[in-house]
Amino acid sequence: MKITNAVLSAGLTGFYFDDQKAIKLGRQHDGFAYLGEPVTPGFSAVRQRGESISVMLLLEDGGVAYGDCAAVQYSGAGGRDPLFLAADFIPVIEQEILPTLVGRDVSSFRRLAEEFDQLTHPDGSPFHTAIRYGLTQALLDAAAQANRCTMAEVIAREYNCTLAKQPIPIFCQTGDERHSNADKMIMKRTDVLPHGLINNVEEKLGRQGEKLLEYIEWLRQRAVQLGGENYRPVLHIDVYGTIGQAFNDDPERMADYLAQVEKAAAPMKIRIEGPMDRGNKPDQIAALAELTRLLEKRGIGVELVADEWCNTLEDIREFVDARAGHMVQIKTPDLGGINNTIEAVLYAKAKGSGAYLGGTCNETDRSSQICVHIGIATQPVQILAKPGMGVDEGFMITFNEMSRTFALLRARGVT
Repeated sequence: MKITNAVLSAGLTGFYFDDQKAIKLGRQHDGFAYLGEPVTPGFSAVRQRGESISVMLLLEDGGVAYGDCAAVQYSGAGGRDPLFLAADFIPVIEQEILPTLVGRDVSSFRRLAEEFDQLTHPDGSPFHTAIRYGLTQALLDAAAQANRCTMAEVIAREYNCTLAKQPIPIFCQTGDERHSNADKMIMKRTDVLPHGLINNVEEKLGRQGEKLLEYIEWLRQRAVQLGGENYRPVLHIDVYGTIGQAFNDDPERMADYLAQVEKAAAPMKIRIEGPMDRGNKPDQIAALAELTRLLEKRGIGVELVADEWCNTLEDIREFVDARAGHMVQIKTPDLGGINNTIEAVLYAKAKGSGAYLGGTCNETDRSSQICVHIGIATQPVQILAKPGMGVDEGFMITFNEMSRTFALLRARGVT
C-alpha cells in the first residue's frame, strides 16, 4: 500500500498553551486567562489557545490515514521545543516533508517511523517534536489500514510484544477543580485519580504540607462515600516539586512527610509525581534516586513518579537506569515520533520500572486514540485520559477507544 498524496489541516487542541515561566514569575489569574505579558519567546499571551495540525495520508486504495501534531501545555519550558502554532509549521511540513511521503510503502510501520522521526531540516536540525509526533501517528494508522488490522496489532507484531487481555487502567486529571472533578472521576469509577495540580506551596500544599494531607483524606473518604466500599482507586498526585520547596529538598524531611501522606491515603495506594525539582537533569536524577532508596529503606509505600526533566527517550532511559523513582511518566508529545513512546514503555518495563503512558491535556482526540493502541500493545501500568481538563471528555475518548478496540480484537479472535 502506497501513499498517493498528503494534505494538512489546522486544528485546535483540548486545552491551552501556558507560559510556564511567566506564571512562575507571578502572573495573576483574570478569570480563566492570566494578566500581564508573556516572557517565553513565541507567546502572544501568558495563556493562549492550543493549536494542532492534522496530517492526512491519502492511500492508493482510497483510504485516508491521519494523525495530529500537538505539543505540551508548557511548550518552550524545561528544554522543550518552542511554541507550536499551525500557521508557523504548516508551510514547513508542506515544503520539507510532504513531498518525501508520496510514493512510500506503508505496509511496515517501525522502519518508516524511525526514518521520518530522524528526518532533519536542510541545516541538519531536527523537526519539532510535535511534527514527528503527528506524522508517525499517521504512519501507524496507514500501516494498520494496509494490513487490515488495528494499530495495536501492528505495534505488537513489529515490536514483539503481547496485546493486553484487560483494559489498561485510566488516569484522569482534575486541573484546579480538584474537588468537583474528583467527584466526576469517582462517579465514573476511574482507576487512577486525581492528579490534583498541586503547583503552589502556599495555596495548595501548605507550608508543612497540611493542605495536601487534608485533600488526600477528603479523597479517601469521598471515594467511599460516592464509589462504595469496594471502590479502591489508586491516588496519583502531581506536586510539581512543591514538597522539595516546602522541606528545603531535605530527603529525610521529605520522607517523614511522605510517611504522613501514606497514612492519610490508607488503605488506598498513593503515588506522588515530581516531589522535587532540582532545576536540571543530573541533580534531579540524583535527588529522586536518593529519595526512592530512602523510602524503600524506611518501608514507606508511597511510589514516586519521575516527571520534570524526564522528557525524551534518552531521559527516560537515564531515570530508569538510576532507579530515580518507581515510575516514569512518558510524556508522549515530548518524545517526538510515537516509535520513541513505544520504545520507552518497553524499556521501562524491561528494567522493572513502572511505565505511565502520559502526555498532556493539550492534545487532541486523535492523538489520544492512537495512544490507546500503544497502551494495548505495550501494557503500561496506566494511561492518561486526554485531552482537556474537564474529565468527562478525555475519559470518554480514552475509554471508548479502548473498549472499541478490545471488542474488535475479541470478535476477530485475536489474542
